[in-house]
Amino acid sequence: MQDKQSGYRPVVFRDRSAGYAFLTRSTAVSEQTIDWDDGETYPVVDVEISSESHPFYTGKARTLDSEGRIDRYERRYGGKPPDATA
Repeated sequence: MQDKQSGYRPVVFRDRSAGYAFLTRSTAVSEQTIDWDDGETYPVVDVEISSESHPFYTGKARTLDSEGRIDRYERRYGGKPPDATA
């Protein structure tokens, strides 16, 4: 049963970069539609990133060590003043 006040209904979210789509319930609005595997037609919302393409969930996330970033900052911007023992 569709809730008329909130517009909560089945919607397909499609991640074009990963070639992945999933059917869920949402209040998202879209003019585009897609024919789903069950033979029904649903509104489709294109997203830029999903769990299929996000680096954290795919295991491709880069980890930066804070020590390397501090050293790089000190090299670039001078960091510690030079010793004045002469």
